[in-house]
Amino acid sequence: MSADTLSPVRHRARAAVAAVEARTPAHRDRALDGLRALALLSVPAGHWLLGGFTRDPDGTLRNASPLASLDLFAPASWVLQMLGIFFLVGGYSSVLSYRRSRARGASTGAWLRGRLVRLGRPVLGVTAVWAALLPLLSAAGVPGGTLRTAAVLVVQPLWFVGIYAGVTALTPYCVRATRLLGPWAAAPLLGTVAVVDLLRYGPYAADVPSWVGLVNLLPGWLFAYQIGVSWGEGRLRDRHGGFLLGAGAALFALLLLVFHYPASMVGVPGADRTNSHPPSLLVLALAAVQCGAAVLLRERLARLLRRPALWAPVVAVNLAAMTIFCWHQSALLAVALPSAPLGALGGLTTAPDSLGWVLARLAWLPVFATALVALGSVTRRFDAPWTGVPRAGRTLAAVLAGAFAVYAFAVV
Repeated sequence: MSADTLSPVRHRARAAVAAVEARTPAHRDRALDGLRALALLSVPAGHWLLGGFTRDPDGTLRNASPLASLDLFAPASWVLQMLGIFFLVGGYSSVLSYRRSRARGASTGAWLRGRLVRLGRPVLGVTAVWAALLPLLSAAGVPGGTLRTAAVLVVQPLWFVGIYAGVTALTPYCVRATRLLGPWAAAPLLGTVAVVDLLRYGPYAADVPSWVGLVNLLPGWLFAYQIGVSWGEGRLRDRHGGFLLGAGAALFALLLLVFHYPASMVGVPGADRTNSHPPSLLVLALAAVQCGAAVLLRERLARLLRRPALWAPVVAVNLAAMTIFCWHQSALLAVALPSAPLGALGGLTTAPDSLGWVLARLAWLPVFATALVALGSVTRRFDAPWTGVPRAGRTLAAVLAGAFAVYAFAVV
């Protein structure tokens, strides 16, 4: 583009940045929003980089992962898996929201309903849309195996919404735990996971039922949320952040080097053990490192985000949070499904088993991001209250979402 063509674009961009800055209240916690945006963007980045496809001769796409053959991706998962930050910020913001709600005289139930409805609307939207899409795609000749692959990918991030809703419901109890135990309120959760891991992987593991691991679901994901609640209650200082960072790093190294935990933070196809489903002690060690770093870097991040050009993208990401979270896998599929009949395309429909695939996949990331922006421009309406949607439309959406859930869980 010529300088004359770029000049109006730059002018509009500067005007938009200035408008965002002008509308930002002075008391806005920019560091918290920055951490949320960072954790949020790690979700599509992680799924787009740590997931791939293989293509059958008939064009059927099947899920595959570079983690199965490229060991170098395991350390990448330590950076891309930022659920510790996600839950930390969630706990912090939830306790502030809960406090404001109680100050207005609202009940705990009313506060919780509001939070859950905001989480549920976009999930209902994406699942209802895919329930309608699946038969249309089948009629258009998309193989059944590809449709099953698509369903798995769409559901893949949505489990987090259910977990997050569950820990959000425990916010009042997390507040009580903080007031009782202070910054140590998360310690019993870590201890519980440690005991369960000892049972699962210790000397008597052969005699322990497999369902015992499910005990880790609640304390494993509540750990960082509880730290966030303690932070929001003002009970977490820089010295606690330093302890979390140092102790978490030491525990992480110990579990990897001495107890030989799997290095990847996400599931690896064909592996006997996984750290994430249900969460292992290694997940909590990484969460402690992330939470400690966030506490220590908060003021620096806040100062950095005083720059309007950096702050405006953070605002944009936060405003589209649930859209990005719920629709990023659909954006990937929007690129991959039409490409499948064209043959094997490097980094898209070729097996993720080489460094060449990694480089090609990096080149595809802007395409996926563009598809997500295009999808988001249409689907963001699912995030807002459905006040203009008649009851029949909401009922139909619920029925479609239920039908998709039945199909998805049958093929997962």
